[in-house]
Parts: sequence; C-alpha cells; structure tokens
Amino acid sequence: MTPSEGLLVRRIREGTVIDHIPAGRALAVLRILGITGREGLRVAVVMNVESRRLGRKDIVKVEGRHLSSEEVNRIALIAPSATINIVKDYRVIEKKRVELPELIEGIITCTNPTCITRKPGEPLKPRFKLLSRRPLRLQCTYCGTIIDEEDVLEQLEEASEERR
Repeated sequence: MTPSEGLLVRRIREGTVIDHIPAGRALAVLRILGITGREGLRVAVVMNVESRRLGRKDIVKVEGRHLSSEEVNRIALIAPSATINIVKDYRVIEKKRVELPELIEGIITCTNPTCITRKPGEPLKPRFKLLSRRPLRLQCTYCGTIIDEEDVLEQLEEASEERR
C-alpha cells in the first residue's frame, strides 16, 4: 500500500471484518446478518474497492459482534470468496475463508412447490447437495430440484426481511 492509498475506514477494536465479498454484495451480507443500523452496532461498509484477487470487492466491518457458524454458512452461499477476520484489541486474531459445506441443511428452502419439505407439518428440513461452487448450483436431496445463486440470494434476503 502506498502512502496515498491509506485506509478508507479505520481499524475496529473488537468484532468481525468480512473481506473479499464480491463487489455489490455487501448490502446483501448485512441483510443476511439482520443488520439494519438500528442495533447500535458500529458498522462500516466499503464497496467496489480494488482487489488483487477479485478485481473489485466489498468489505463489511462490524464492531462488537462475532458471527455464528450458521451466519458464516449463509455468507458462503452468496459470497464464496469472503474471508472472516476476528479482531480483538485492533489485531486480527483469527482469519478464515468461508467454505461451503458439501451438504447444506435448514438454511434455504426448495423452490419446487410440491417438494416434501414444503408440506405443512412435515418435519423434514430442506437439504441440498452442493453440485458446483462457481457458479453456485445446489440440488435438493428429496426432489432433485436444482437451484442457483440468484434463487439463494432471493431467499436469504426475503428471510432477513421477515425477521425484521
């Protein structure tokens, strides 16, 4: 980094930095995490900055909050290139890439209206087998329906809207 490039946003004392989010997805990440700005958390969003790895990327910094494994899995569905940095006393103490599991259970629903997982009173959790990371393709293990990244993004955003 050259002196003229400096930090766009200062470091956080404690919390989570989600880096390497594909450009334009930072707001979707905030919606997935249920962050509206009314929680009182200090949040920084940087969008469309240069990235050697991605060309352009987004960054989300959330002070005072750490993510659950389910939240990390949700982020992996829409931002598979993201890294999660855990910060304490202004230092990164843990850094890991999000990773999509081979089997995704209970996070998204099948888009097939006749799938058994959509029947009222049915105790089965929706479960998807990972077919492809890029482009994202998932297959319902019950009915075989294949869903893509746009389906997943739409569902996760709708679910976060309903939680509000």
